[in-house]
Amino acid sequence: ISIKGSGINKTFMVRKISFNNVGVERTFLLNSPVIQSIEKVNEGAVRRAKLYYLRDRIGKKSKIKSK
Repeated sequence: ISIKGSGINKTFMVRKISFNNVGVERTFLLNSPVIQSIEKVNEGAVRRAKLYYLRDRIGKKSKIKSK
């Protein structure tokens, strides 16, 4: 959903819809020793840096088209 901060304090937020249609957001430090690797699965075609508007969307409307 977003990337914030700079340098060693850079964080990123991801969002997942759980099995009972509840949205779960997690924030991770980019340079955290807990994270072994980060892999970008696909890149979406969006014009915004922060995708907070996806919180209000339900079902297929929350999908982002691929580039």
